Amino acid sequence: MATLAEVAGVSAAAYRHGEPTARAEDRRPTLAEVFRRYGAAYLEKFGDRVPAAHRKVMHTIEHCRDGAFGFALYRCDGCGATHHVPRSCGNRHCPTCQQHKVDEWLGRELDRLLPCEYFLVTFTVRPELRRLVRSHAAVAYRLMFQAALAAIVELAADPRHIGAVRLGLLAVLHTWGRALDYHPHIDFIVPAGGLATDGTWRASRPGFFLPVRALSVKFAAKLRDLMKQAGLGGALDRSVWKKPWVVHVQPAGDGRNALRYLARYVFRVAISNSRIVSCDGGRVVFRYQKSGSRRWSLMSLDAFEFIRRFLEHVLPRGFPKIRHYGFLSRASRQSIAEVRRRVEDFTFQTTLTATALAAAPALPRPVTCPSCGGPMRLEYLVLASGRRIAPRRLVLRSTRGKRPAPSAVDSS
Repeated sequence: MATLAEVAGVSAAAYRHGEPTARAEDRRPTLAEVFRRYGAAYLEKFGDRVPAAHRKVMHTIEHCRDGAFGFALYRCDGCGATHHVPRSCGNRHCPTCQQHKVDEWLGRELDRLLPCEYFLVTFTVRPELRRLVRSHAAVAYRLMFQAALAAIVELAADPRHIGAVRLGLLAVLHTWGRALDYHPHIDFIVPAGGLATDGTWRASRPGFFLPVRALSVKFAAKLRDLMKQAGLGGALDRSVWKKPWVVHVQPAGDGRNALRYLARYVFRVAISNSRIVSCDGGRVVFRYQKSGSRRWSLMSLDAFEFIRRFLEHVLPRGFPKIRHYGFLSRASRQSIAEVRRRVEDFTFQTTLTATALAAAPALPRPVTCPSCGGPMRLEYLVLASGRRIAPRRLVLRSTRGKRPAPSAVDSS
């Protein structure tokens, strides 16, 4: 069962003493604590250079679960005690508000797997372009998606490779490296095949999807042309397009492990609270793993530099970093069940379906009373405006006009 401390993100001791929030001494340092200590000074120093979207993210994370967004009132069925739990901010860049979304997303995606081999394909932009990409994030990220998708689709349609004209692709944008550095790249999870013009399933060779060098060349060329059309390529040295571009293609088994790998990053932000060791004396110390190593190291950054690095990864408002293409898109007229039958027809055998492979998403744990340990029930929510919302109305609002899961996720 979940404790109120876990629900609220504060210590159970604070609730036993009737405190609605907890200060830094009650818990380890968090990203919110970094913003509380150094955010005002950061904004004062850099002023108008800080975009409004970044200011909003700083404000919402700083006040996450401190009462600024209202609270939930729980009542214990055992001892009858009531407890006020501050509401979370819900911002997609907040490290404390994403875990339940991970479970839901993973369950949906596992249920859509096909009974075939999968590949993880990663497209990375060269370091020379990163400053330009960061300065024009909304446009540049969109062009990265378009260039990477076009490279895969064109090569897959070539009869020398697969000969499939309709694929099913899941794409996810990431922007950070292990030490909070800016490292934009896109991961695709792709089944090893697709549908031909006659509707039959065409598979790639076992253990092989598409040639890496050809993908790299096509991706660079298409991104160059798209950036030129968008008016972004003028300031770049032409030689950058002739240099090697990094594209990785690796087998991903039946797709389950690749999805679980991506699930750790889909709703995770650039740094989790658990990695922050301290934020004192104008510096922030956090744990990270060097590339190619599983050992944890410590990095100490000036507080302003830490905030700057974190804000580099704030996505443009409304920008969907998760996208589905082909027969995985919402616009597809073919159901996954129909595509799955085509795959099974190709293999001439009934294979284990993705529904059987999918592990049921974890159910929310009941909230327990910090006084007696008994189960708690939600009485009502109080919004920041003071308005009360009963649980029954929450259920009705969440189910009324419910649509299928979107092909892109955003909670700015």
